[in-house]
Amino acid sequence: MNPAVIQMRLGARVRTLRDERGLTQVDLARVSDMDRSQLAAIETGRRNVTLANLARLAGALGVTLAQLLDGVDG
Repeated sequence: MNPAVIQMRLGARVRTLRDERGLTQVDLARVSDMDRSQLAAIETGRRNVTLANLARLAGALGVTLAQLLDGVDG
């Protein structure tokens, strides 16, 4: 699968989970210890995410890594 497509799907997944929890980008960025602009780039598929940041996002969203990545690969 095309890496750009995976990044877009991951970004959409992060945004969906964030919205379901009623969090703003600022809220999630603060809890996951990253900059809001970095989170915005992830959500729009413009940033390749490290495993460490995936783990931080999953923890901040209250999901496992597997749940965070659910459906991202197709």
